[in-house]
Amino acid sequence: MTINTILLLLLTLIVSAGIAFYQYLYKANYKSRLHLFLAFLRFASIFLVLLLLINPIISRKTYETQKTPLPIVVDNSESVSFLNQDKKAKEIADLLSSNSKLQEKYQVQLFSFDEDFNADKPIDFKGKQSNIYKVFENLKQLYRTQNHPVVLLTDGNQTQGYDYVYNIQQNANIFPIVLGDTIEHLDLKISQLNANKYAFLKNKFPVEIFTNYTGNKPINATVSIQSGNSTIFKQNIFLSATKKSEVVSVLLNADRVGVHTYKALITSAENEKNKFNNTKNFAVEVIDQRTEVALISNIVHPDMGAIKRSIETNAQRKVTIIKPKDIRNLNNFNVLIFYQPDANFKSVLDQNINFKINSFVITGLNTDFNLLSQYYNQFEFKMSAQKEDYSADFNTNFNAFAIDDFGFEQFPPLENPFGSIVPKNNVNTLLQARIRTVKTESPLLSFTENNLNRNAFLFGENIWKWRVESYLKEKSFDKFDIFLDKLIQYLSSNTKKKNLVVSHENFYNSGETILISAQYFNKNYEFDENAQLTIQLKHKESNTLKVYDFVKGSNDYSVAFDDLQSGSYNFIVKEKKSSNQYIGSFQVIHFDAEKQFVNADVTRLKQLAENTQGKTYFTNQIERLIKFLEEDNKYKPIQKEVIKKSPLIDWIWGLILLAVLLTAEWFTRKYNGLL
Repeated sequence: MTINTILLLLLTLIVSAGIAFYQYLYKANYKSRLHLFLAFLRFASIFLVLLLLINPIISRKTYETQKTPLPIVVDNSESVSFLNQDKKAKEIADLLSSNSKLQEKYQVQLFSFDEDFNADKPIDFKGKQSNIYKVFENLKQLYRTQNHPVVLLTDGNQTQGYDYVYNIQQNANIFPIVLGDTIEHLDLKISQLNANKYAFLKNKFPVEIFTNYTGNKPINATVSIQSGNSTIFKQNIFLSATKKSEVVSVLLNADRVGVHTYKALITSAENEKNKFNNTKNFAVEVIDQRTEVALISNIVHPDMGAIKRSIETNAQRKVTIIKPKDIRNLNNFNVLIFYQPDANFKSVLDQNINFKINSFVITGLNTDFNLLSQYYNQFEFKMSAQKEDYSADFNTNFNAFAIDDFGFEQFPPLENPFGSIVPKNNVNTLLQARIRTVKTESPLLSFTENNLNRNAFLFGENIWKWRVESYLKEKSFDKFDIFLDKLIQYLSSNTKKKNLVVSHENFYNSGETILISAQYFNKNYEFDENAQLTIQLKHKESNTLKVYDFVKGSNDYSVAFDDLQSGSYNFIVKEKKSSNQYIGSFQVIHFDAEKQFVNADVTRLKQLAENTQGKTYFTNQIERLIKFLEEDNKYKPIQKEVIKKSPLIDWIWGLILLAVLLTAEWFTRKYNGLL
């Protein structure tokens, strides 16, 4: 307490005693024990009231010891057990986490990782992927400021995520414990295989096979591709200590429609320790047509390049950029994109009255809206010469096709002339226009459907900025490209809208999450939030049948599978109340990422330790690591002084005590006839 507070308390004491003395003892003819008791009660009451008004604060000093964090992180992926290091890793983890001296000095906590970072998952070494990068991303959130060591038990072989060697927090010193054989064994490996997911009937599709060799003596190897029991390609290669890799390129025939699986192999006469990495399976779907898209524009704009690249990420699409005056026959195209139509588009729009090809209209500052209103009566345009920036608001009730909101509201605004765009009948709006924080009644991205004719309208230019923003957020163009691909898919189909729409791939790699999404619409084609969707999944080879329920999302239903074995699957999606159903199939291609390694990646683990001022240890050097962690003064516990300030008397207890004192005084006076 301060000097002023102490003086106030002394003054309070004097004032309370003076008032009590004056009221009960001053000029009293007889000073009995009763008067003394009543004077005490009055003194205590007045003193307590003044004490509560002053509310003096007292400070208490305490000391607490803050230990340095010591996360022990264990690789829980299958590669550890494949290298016969699972028991050793468990023993070392238990030894470190239960060491009494380490617990006395550090805040020891045991973690594990596979494709995710886990704090309480049992360590069973059954993870299908390993993401070491995610370890440091999570530790960065847990221990932001304090410098600390990290003990990492791993083989160093990563199958997911960014490069872990350089992407770590600055306040961590990494001490890797190497799990696995460090002796270099002779090994042939297919490190990577590139092939398109789709090919067109009667064409050829390319396949690139990247082979790697670990060893010193020269060997001859054979690279082949098998389809079923037949070998359709074979090539001999030579590898040595100076020639560690070779790329084999081949063109295969796409002669049958459907999904076809292939197996790439590399073989030799040498005896290898690991032959799991000698094969790679892949699949190609052969289709008999592609979607031809005409991107028609009379101006040059960055949007055109972004739209073309985005649409053509799907090998089934081909975009031709063309001027309206150069078009001879619209019948060569499946979808027309009218980019900022002006007076030069009149002949093309006249042709399309007869062809009725689905179109995607994109407007902007060079658009002739009077011309547009003559050919598209779904909207009423009242535009001015002034330009405006329009941002997007996602409509969760959109039901034309399944689409996720991947951040439309954070995308840069699009430019369009200022004015009002009034939708008429049968307009389904995905994005609503917003001017800064003010929502408007005008759409930004809408779709219309009239019998079998479909159209899309984007009221704003500079969509290329959306693709760039999507890349900055996701480190990939994938989400934006999928969004535009679904838009083109909707326009390229003239089939009647279905109540049950299911989205899935035709083949997946084993080990990856298989996601199947669905949308169910009622009779008015409105998204039904109360649908009950189930999927019956049947494995063709084993005839096993499983039934799963879909989980409702924001605007669709989905079901995910993480542990499906390789093979072919048939499935039926049913809606219980209406009996609507969808029948489909897919294939799971065998691939075990965690069985591709022969040795621990000692080189990268040493590099990781050097970059963080740590040190690499092997499984027979654990006692050295424990001794180092015990003796290193850099990780001493920190003692902190904690000052806690609190009122001398709590308000609640003070008021209760005051009530007791006043009540006792009143009853005493009443009992003795002094009232």
